This record gives sequence, structure tokens and C-alpha cells, in this order.
Amino acid sequence: MAACTRLPLLFPKSLPAFRNKKLVHTEAAVSEAAYPANVASLTAKSKSARRRQVEEQVKKITASTVQEKLSLLTRIQHKKFVIHPQTFARNADKWYQHFTKTAFVPGLPDRFTLTPEETGGEDSSGSAAGQTSVPGIGDDVFADIRTLVTRVILQEHWHLKKRRPFLYREQEQLVGPVLRSLASGLTYSLVKYNPLLLLCSLDIDPKVHFYWRRGERIIPKGHRKGRLEPTRFQIDDQPNSQIRITQQLPQFVPLEASYTAEVPEITLAPNVMPLFRRQYDNNIFTGSKLPDPACYGHTQFHLVPDRYHRDRMARQKQSDQVEVFLRANGLASLFAWTGAQAMYQGFWNNEDVTRPFVSQAVITDGQFFSFFCYQLNTLALSVEADANNPRKNLLWGTESLRLYESVQDGEVVGLNDGVIKLLIQFLMNQP
Repeated sequence: MAACTRLPLLFPKSLPAFRNKKLVHTEAAVSEAAYPANVASLTAKSKSARRRQVEEQVKKITASTVQEKLSLLTRIQHKKFVIHPQTFARNADKWYQHFTKTAFVPGLPDRFTLTPEETGGEDSSGSAAGQTSVPGIGDDVFADIRTLVTRVILQEHWHLKKRRPFLYREQEQLVGPVLRSLASGLTYSLVKYNPLLLLCSLDIDPKVHFYWRRGERIIPKGHRKGRLEPTRFQIDDQPNSQIRITQQLPQFVPLEASYTAEVPEITLAPNVMPLFRRQYDNNIFTGSKLPDPACYGHTQFHLVPDRYHRDRMARQKQSDQVEVFLRANGLASLFAWTGAQAMYQGFWNNEDVTRPFVSQAVITDGQFFSFFCYQLNTLALSVEADANNPRKNLLWGTESLRLYESVQDGEVVGLNDGVIKLLIQFLMNQP
């Protein structure tokens, strides 16, 4: 049995030093928490749980490869508004500017600026061909290109006299092949002067798709009634032809120049335009697969169909909508093509672009040509990503320019050298 001991009531005079002793309260104050942080559940039906689900999904997409990003962003089907670049809606350009956060700038960037004499449409026969100069192109080369354009126009006129095409297919059967021949002929003729075209890819009737979110709405009915839902959009486009290149075109203006641009604000629902909601596969496609080295866009060529031809719209007393239709077509087509190019480089809504992406477009009905340039400055278009985003996309465009007046006795009357010069300048654009 242990002996009982009694401690003294008085402390001894020589106490041991407490140098190597640690106080219990001090140790507990600096120790880390033994439990993980309190986070919201991933399976609960609450707002905090939904926020965490979104955060986890963003982290997963950010850490994925480009191919996996495209798959994660497009795999879940929801009803979306389908935007048609060539639309019958009135004043569609303002709506499309709002959907894509794009500001329209009349005219073309500084590198394409033309004098009024060059776009006046005068008959530029004879010595006038030698007076038109293009940087990097000699007068003899310009004369050869002018001859090429004349030959293509005469070929179209010869086929036009053979037989009458099917209903609403005149542009497709007669002008479509001419536009393809013009694009391929100009590309081949300018390969010597633009090395970028040597490795380019000319696509015939390609398909271009783009899917994005912009704005939100309150679900009106159903078991999710009253909840907020992002508004989704899809563009499905098919240009007549397009040129893809291996290097990115240079920017037209710096990113900061778009901060002061104005974008129309549309407060109405998209179905008022009208737009219609459909549910099918979400697609993001530039016209080529992801591993293709020619992953950057250069120039698209679009054909105005018979339904929206300026002569038919004049008969319907809608001449005021001709230029509106062309602007809407150029905006929607170039936004879809340029946005898909940016997403092929790994950028998306929550990882905005670090450099501008540039594309060009030419829209024609065979006689009138319109030129457009697009600079994509932002992909952050959703409500959350666009909260403090001053960037805006930019679109430059011209009015319709007549290439020629008519064909008489096997000769082209009133050939406009200014339009030919613009075509050459577009294809000569390079880094």
C-alpha cells in the first residue's frame, strides 16, 4: 500500500526554471482546427448548395483540356433560342448586338480606309486600272486580278441565259458557284504576296456553330416555377466558303478601345423579336476539327438568298431593311465563327480572352458587295461574368458597294475598281 505524503504549504526558495515548460492555454490558442471548414452540401436543395455546385463545376471545367471543356460546356441539353444569321425579323441588327454584346462602328478599320473616288462606282476601264494601287501589289498584278473578276462575271452571265433555275434557288445555282470561283481564284492569285495563304484551308459550304449564355429569365411554369434560369443561344451558320489560316490575324484596335463603345440595350424577351426555343445538341464548331493546324479564321464569303434579295425586298416595300439584314448577317456569322475560334484556344465564359480574335466577311448577291470586320474582345457574356466587364465586341461594316452596272455585248459595264481593291486588301491582311 502506498504511503501517504503531505506537500508543504510553503514553496521552497529555489524554484526550478520554467524555461522549457509550455503553458497549456498558450498551446491550445495557436493550434489549428481539428475539423474541416464548414461548406455547403453538394446534394441539398438550397441556394448555398447550388452555389457550391456551380463553383465545383467551374473548377472542373477550368482544369480540363480544350476537348474536355467543349464536351462539358455542351453536353447538357436545354431549350435555347436559335439565332438565324439570315433572318426575316425587322431591325434584327439591334437585337443581335444586344445578344452578343457587340457595338457597330460604321466604315472599316483604318487599314482598309478608302477614298470616295475608289468606291464611287465609276467605270474604271483602260488606264484607271493602273491608277488603283494596293500596298504590296503592282499595277500589272492588279490588272490580272481585274481580268479574273471580269471573266468570272461573264461566266455567270453566260450561264444565266441558258435556262431558268428552280424557284428560290437562282442565287444558289448561279451566283453561288461564281462566288466560290472568285474566292478560290483571288486566293490563288495572291499566294505570292501573302505567304499566310500558302498554308490556308479553303472550305466550301462549311458548317459553323456556336453556343453561349446571355441574360437570364424567371421560369414561368412547371415544377421549377419562379427560379432564375440563364438564357441560352445557338447559332447554326453555313457560309458559301471560308478561308482558315495557321496564324492569328492582328487586332484592329486595342482591347481598351472598346470600353467606351455603346451596345443597344433590349429589355424585351427574345421571343418578341421573334426567336424560337428548341432543344437539340449544343454545338461549338469552326468548320474543322480541334487538331486542325488551320484553327484561325481569315475571311468568310456569304451569299444573299433569293428570299432576301434586294429586288424582292423592294417589291415588298422593305428597302429600308436591306442594309439591316446585311449587318445582322455579318454580325451573327462573324460572332459565331470568331467565338468558336476563341473557345478552340481554351477560353470560355469564366476564362475570358487574353487577346482579341479577328475575322472578316464579305456578303454579296452577285452584284452588290458588303464588307465586315469583327473583333472579339470578350466571351464573358453571362450575368455573373458580365457584372464588372467593360469590354465589348466590335463590328465594322460598309454599306452595299456595287461591283458592276451590267453586262452588255459580252463586256462588263461600270466595273468598280474600289470593290476589287477592298477584296484584295481583305485577302492581303496578315500578321
